[in-house]
Amino acid sequence: MSAPATILPAYGGGSLADVLPSVAAALSVPGEQNVLDLPPAPRYAVLLLDGLGWNLLREHAEVAPYLSSLASRSLTAGVPSTTATSLTSLGTGLPPGAHGIVGYSSIVPETGALLNALAWDAPVDPRKWQPHQTVFERIAAAGVATRNVSKARFDTSGLTSAAFRGSAHRGADTVEDRLDATRFASREGKSSLVYVYDSQLDYTGHNQGCESWQWRKELGAADAFAAQVRSALPRDAVLVVVADHGMIDVAPENRVDLDADPALTAGLRLIGGESRFRHLYCVDGALSDVLATYRGMLGDRALVLSREEAIGRGWFGAVEDRVLPRIGDVVVASLGPVALVCGSRFPQEAGLIGLHGSLTEDEMLIPLLVDAR
Repeated sequence: MSAPATILPAYGGGSLADVLPSVAAALSVPGEQNVLDLPPAPRYAVLLLDGLGWNLLREHAEVAPYLSSLASRSLTAGVPSTTATSLTSLGTGLPPGAHGIVGYSSIVPETGALLNALAWDAPVDPRKWQPHQTVFERIAAAGVATRNVSKARFDTSGLTSAAFRGSAHRGADTVEDRLDATRFASREGKSSLVYVYDSQLDYTGHNQGCESWQWRKELGAADAFAAQVRSALPRDAVLVVVADHGMIDVAPENRVDLDADPALTAGLRLIGGESRFRHLYCVDGALSDVLATYRGMLGDRALVLSREEAIGRGWFGAVEDRVLPRIGDVVVASLGPVALVCGSRFPQEAGLIGLHGSLTEDEMLIPLLVDAR
């Protein structure tokens, strides 16, 4: 069986990074481009359902009647197709090569430490790591009330500062809290933008698999929540529903444990990324050997590229000089049902069932759903 085809990110014309600039233009913010042709309105709500892939939604349309009823098209995530990268692309309107969050985890070139961008577990200033103005800042500067409704603990996270600064955070840990916060925030001022984040579908997919009955049950709950968000909004508001990535299940027998084979860690000083998209940071002089080892081991089950090759294919968009060394000397993007786990270094990740991060259609394609009633 041949490996799935890759989906290249459509930066600038059909990617997640194009959503908020298009919303801003639809809100009449000067200087913004509505490349997604969203309808003009004084109020917008953007609901991001973490892990809702385009293919998954189409496959289970009957479980999500509200979402499936909306005007829709597919967008692409950026590369890698993972939450930290995608949320920062959403918030900044930029590809990863510009905003600099190039994966779930990546090297801090100045120290050699590994930064987990979700946990923000290295002493890195998020405003220096991601120095660009966010779309939220531009929208707020235009006088639009701009709010971010998500879990309370995210208020002080490095990722929130990097991706969502400019929006006033509203901590909401339950469905009821999120609906109340959305109802209130969407009625502030003469014009408003409310961003709402829900992670439960992704959590269930990781732990139970996106092919499980538990995932389908959670999709039904996400569908009901989206309908409730729409009902909580004023009549003159438009609801946009998007996701950050899709997901696939990888069976235990298709997982390669890098920590269990010394040949797969030879020449490496650090391993980053995640199991479907690895950043491999090499010791001096080891690049060609690492490329040969991984290409020989994986064959057509993965794309194994040097940093320069991956950049040349446009995976990260235009890459700024400060971002360049954050990308692995070697990047490994899984194509077939294979995952490169690290059982000793990252044991929790090694036990996940549903995975994402690579460039397959199931991982890269995400929905753009619009309710402009």
